[in-house]
Amino acid sequence: MFSFFEKVLTPTDVPERPEPPAGLLEFYWHFARQAKGLFLALFAIEFFVAIFDTAIPWFIGRIVTLVTSVPAERFLAETWPWLVGMAVVILVARPAIVFARYLVTNQAIAGPFTNLIRWQSHWHVVRQSWAFFQNDFAGRISNRVMQTGPALRESLVSSVTAVWYVIVYGVTAVIMTSAADWWLATPILLWCAGYVALLVYFVPKLRDRSKLTSEARSLMMGRIVDSYTNILTVKLFARPRDEDDYVRDAVEHHTGRFLAQQRLITAFGTILAILNGGLVAGSGALALALWQRGSIDVGAVAMVLPLTFQLTNMSRWIAFSVTEIFEEIGVVQEGMITIAKPLQLTDKAGAAPLAVHAGHIVFDDVHFGYGRETSAREDGCLRPYAVLDGFTLDVKPGEKIGLVGRSGAGKSTVVNLMLRFFDLEGGRITIDGQDISTLTQESLRSQISMVTQDTSLLHRSIRDNIRYGCPGATEEDVIVAAKLAHAHEFIVDLEDWRNRRGYDAQVGERGVKLSGGQRQRVAIARVILKDAPILVLDEATSALDSEVEAAIQSSLGTLMEGKTVIAIAHRLSTIARMDRLVILDRGHIVEQGSHNELLARDGHYAALWRRQSGGFIDAEAQQAAE
Repeated sequence: MFSFFEKVLTPTDVPERPEPPAGLLEFYWHFARQAKGLFLALFAIEFFVAIFDTAIPWFIGRIVTLVTSVPAERFLAETWPWLVGMAVVILVARPAIVFARYLVTNQAIAGPFTNLIRWQSHWHVVRQSWAFFQNDFAGRISNRVMQTGPALRESLVSSVTAVWYVIVYGVTAVIMTSAADWWLATPILLWCAGYVALLVYFVPKLRDRSKLTSEARSLMMGRIVDSYTNILTVKLFARPRDEDDYVRDAVEHHTGRFLAQQRLITAFGTILAILNGGLVAGSGALALALWQRGSIDVGAVAMVLPLTFQLTNMSRWIAFSVTEIFEEIGVVQEGMITIAKPLQLTDKAGAAPLAVHAGHIVFDDVHFGYGRETSAREDGCLRPYAVLDGFTLDVKPGEKIGLVGRSGAGKSTVVNLMLRFFDLEGGRITIDGQDISTLTQESLRSQISMVTQDTSLLHRSIRDNIRYGCPGATEEDVIVAAKLAHAHEFIVDLEDWRNRRGYDAQVGERGVKLSGGQRQRVAIARVILKDAPILVLDEATSALDSEVEAAIQSSLGTLMEGKTVIAIAHRLSTIARMDRLVILDRGHIVEQGSHNELLARDGHYAALWRRQSGGFIDAEAQQAAE
């Protein structure tokens, strides 16, 4: 039975509609519709739970009536059908319906539905553009993905329960008291009016403050994670006190928002307690007065007191359930900022996979400035900010191109646009005649290997990191790639904190257990194993010492054979042997040619070469280089 309910939902199925909608109700329905059968079952179950709970005061009143009206010697003979019926409800029916509720809420909804929301939220978020992750804390993004699931689940489950308790308790309380005497319903009706007014006033304020508290909590989480992620920088610059101030500000901000929310809850709870006290006292006094006048029997008095007391307990539970519901809604709304954001970079309808035949890359009049604008022109229009302004470059099949230029010249932007991390603002890029904007992003990047300057490894084993370039690679393939990258020698000696050795050793978050040179060599091994027809080297050997760099140069030579290569390097010696060097300055190509041709031309490249090969440089050479 447990297994049946636990398998109703499969949390990790690929979503049919992967993009969550932006509206709050639509966002809830996007996930709830995938478990609508379970919530309909819960809706029916909660109705019977509420009915059985409200029957208890009636049972008490009925027993008191029977005790006072039936002689003791004939009590069981005359009342046993009533007693058996009550026992069946209390001992069998109510436990059975409660068991059914637990099966639905605990087994089918709590874990599977929560993780379905988390999985589908992650599925969508991980497909956002690179710029999306650059603009936010990783900790805040992950916190929103993790917290939205349980918040959405709890608000839905609590809403279903609260609806029936409000309807069933309120209606049955009025019916049962009116059946005895209509005056007994008056305190309950007055209490209901006050209770509704209390909810109408406080609930919207609680909703708004809950959202602000949730946002403050995510900010605090993001700052704490940011400090932990960059702990080496914090240690190197001896800035723990500054990090204390940075996090303290977020903690104090969250504390202020949280206390403002708690003030409302305190006021709400206090007023509700006064209202509930008035109900119990008023109903009890009125019941006694009516009994003295002979308008009702003692059983009605016995029913009214526990009924109103149970009603006040229910109202307190519902009130704070409503408060928690809106707290959870605040968490969901805050999570929607991340989860319900449309993908910023999407494949066009009918996008085709890239088919690389030769590796011919053409940048045709490319314009790009990250969507920014600068100062106004004379005509009053804003001038677009340009990192690349009419950039045109034809990279022949199998050609090895070196991009050279000072920082900010646009070298990395050229590579990022070719990988389609951003959409162009003008012009186009083609690979073997195929416009990359019409291709699927996954197929494009699968045909391009890249080694970056800031190498980031996954917090997994060395084997998993190298095999990331080719998931189907054999153990032998992994070792061959590691040897070509001159990584095998240090890998076999590795041992992690759980005594896993060699290729089984874990590298730590972002590869922190390895030195910069070791991370770089693992990254190169990963690219060797991927063996894509287009290769990008962005400062690929910057983290290596001269001896290891010289050893790897031969491996890179083997890796580059038969491939179209675009290499970026500040150390010009590493790209001097490229077929062609392209010199960039402020988004334009200012020179291009082989190493010897550019030296003979005595322009930008020659000045840069003299600076690196000759040490210091005079002002005239520096001006020429810039």
